[in-house]
Amino acid sequence: MRAARLAASALSVVGLLALAACSPGAGGGSGDPTSGGTDDAGYVTPGKLTIATGEPAYSPWVEDDDPASGKGFEAAVAYAVAEEMGFAQDDVVWVRTGFEQAIAPGPKDFDLNIQQFTITDERRAAVDFSTPYYTTAQVVVTLEGTPAADATTLAQLEPLAIGAASGSTSFEAAEAQIAPAAGVQVFNTNDDAKLALQNGQVDAIVVDLPTAFYLVGAELDGGVIVGQLPDSTGGDELGFVLEKDSPLTEDVSAAVDALREDGTLAALADEWLGSAGAAPVLQ
Repeated sequence: MRAARLAASALSVVGLLALAACSPGAGGGSGDPTSGGTDDAGYVTPGKLTIATGEPAYSPWVEDDDPASGKGFEAAVAYAVAEEMGFAQDDVVWVRTGFEQAIAPGPKDFDLNIQQFTITDERRAAVDFSTPYYTTAQVVVTLEGTPAADATTLAQLEPLAIGAASGSTSFEAAEAQIAPAAGVQVFNTNDDAKLALQNGQVDAIVVDLPTAFYLVGAELDGGVIVGQLPDSTGGDELGFVLEKDSPLTEDVSAAVDALREDGTLAALADEWLGSAGAAPVLQ
């Protein structure tokens, strides 16, 4: 009887091992996201690429707050990365997150998130970043007729009232490069800074280059790009955010690198963000 029980137990173990080898969560998946995927492949939903952006998402990053349209620089980049990773457009699922929520520690309900995240060492402690899909500069924006409108040097901006969004790289650049005599005036968001400019509360504001183009082209009556801050030219690298230690980080970075090397990223930047030549460098 003891021998029979041992034999039966051995057969049960063999059966369990066979079942485990066939189960989707057992590992050894193909890694092909379009083949149904496996839990260990790292995707939120097997067979789909879940991409997050802001709520709302603004032009020129996303047009008409509709990332699924593929219109706007970041929407177009996201679909280009998805294609490079082997996903059809119909296999991309969009979700929305807040900015701070996306870079907080912990599990994510997205595979990757794109909403102008500047890559920093501090943020790397909580999340992964892809290699950069865009490198931007910080720009001074004002209105026609203000004391800042004709400024061509940083020294001419120093005695003026300069504003920027709290906690942003724009604020840091304004403090370091302009160092206005009264300090940089702090606002909760770029929208608040824009309203302060319109109301005459500040003479100029500092924002990233794409935002500057949008403000001047679409939102500010008589808006003027004064120029780029010299030490921020090419300084801000924007990357996709992924969950910390995501198994997808390497694949996303490889896709971004391939699109940079073949000229796709540059072409999309030209299409949606315009030429940086319109913003001279301030000295």
